[in-house]
Amino acid sequence: MKDRIERISKLLDSKKAENIEVVYLDGQDYIADAVVIATSLNERHGESLLNDLKNALKPEGEEFLAVDDSTGEWVVVDLGDIIIHIMTQSYREKY
Repeated sequence: MKDRIERISKLLDSKKAENIEVVYLDGQDYIADAVVIATSLNERHGESLLNDLKNALKPEGEEFLAVDDSTGEWVVVDLGDIIIHIMTQSYREKY
């Protein structure tokens, strides 16, 4: 899993996501083993980061179980054992 998270983090970083943080939750009573949080520059950037993740990870066999991209201000991706949150700075400060 750490290789997958490193790949996700590097991809987000290469596409100008900011303040990328990883929280490992192994052994915790949570729906995932890890959470990746990144800040997007704006809504359009958040949507673009989601598309970049899909284009890079799906061919590698990652299964996107759920995606909430109803607003580009906060995009949530569920990969099963990894949850990815991409938020604008204002949303990240708020939540």
